[in-house]
Amino acid sequence: MAHMSQDADGGPPANGRWSAFRQSPFWPATVLVLILAAAAGLFAGSYTYSMANPTPRLIPTAVVGSYEKAGGRAYLSGLEKALDTSVKVHPYETRAAAHEAIEQQEVFAVFELRDDGRSAVLDVSGASGSSVAQLLSRTAPAVGKKLGIHVTVRDVNPLQEGDPRGLAIFYISLAAVIIGFVGAIQLSVHARTLTPVERILFTVAYALLGGFAIAATVDWLLGALDLPFAQSWLILALTMFVSGMVFTMFNTMFGRWAMLPTWGLMVIIGNPSSGGAVSWPLLPSPLGTIGRWLPPGGSVNAQHTAVYFQGHQHAFPYLVLGGWALLSCTVFWVWRHRHPGGRDKDPTGAEDG
Repeated sequence: MAHMSQDADGGPPANGRWSAFRQSPFWPATVLVLILAAAAGLFAGSYTYSMANPTPRLIPTAVVGSYEKAGGRAYLSGLEKALDTSVKVHPYETRAAAHEAIEQQEVFAVFELRDDGRSAVLDVSGASGSSVAQLLSRTAPAVGKKLGIHVTVRDVNPLQEGDPRGLAIFYISLAAVIIGFVGAIQLSVHARTLTPVERILFTVAYALLGGFAIAATVDWLLGALDLPFAQSWLILALTMFVSGMVFTMFNTMFGRWAMLPTWGLMVIIGNPSSGGAVSWPLLPSPLGTIGRWLPPGGSVNAQHTAVYFQGHQHAFPYLVLGGWALLSCTVFWVWRHRHPGGRDKDPTGAEDG
């Protein structure tokens, strides 16, 4: 029997070595190595899939003038063929009505077809989506040249001078998202004994200060964006709070593995689908739809409208952020006894984060 309990080389049996390995510090380190490798691939893959080759799927466009004439129909058909996408046409009786649709963010551009379709004016809105505006500005004149139609391109709502590529809003929202859940991780590590109420209040505190720091740096220090300061600050603060509470919610549900669902939801899926770096019409259609319902998309949407479409703010992005704040706080509060922190628990007990 003693011989049967050993391997052929005289060492302990294979299952004994496996059990010893599982009990050693090398087991969690090995698991983390594998998880980090997978996370690196998913991170690179999600951003490459979303942003490396943006392709139009459906571009809502206003049309006025003689778009129903043969020349107008031929031009729109040629534009769709050149873009390899569908240009969703929204007819308007006047240019003023079509431009109001841009301000309401219902369309990305206005085509005015004149002289039975022999000439056209394309009004793009860089602030609505710089990637879409650039694509239309490049493609529309080329299509017109092939059809013998003179196309004039104008940007009726350009980006601010300090943000020529339209990425600053994406960057400040990304900062709020990442610092938001990193702050919650640090609270879980260095302020483990906070009570549930204290944990929420300190999350509010660093969200308010962090949001102020981001807005002040980008606007006052760098001058990259002229922000409606109070509104942008509160959007950033709400974003940081939501991101922190999402981690806290997952920490309550999954303990030490909370970073995995947080990273997946907020970074791998949420940020590339937010519409901040690549406009929603150019994103793969599932991401363009899902992204609007996730915290990064809600943050970008609210911030984008506050900066470039003041007076035309929509409730939807705030409802998205508020909904995630309510969900995460509710889950944390209802199952707060499962959270690894708190003064009634042994600080040397189960790790979180």
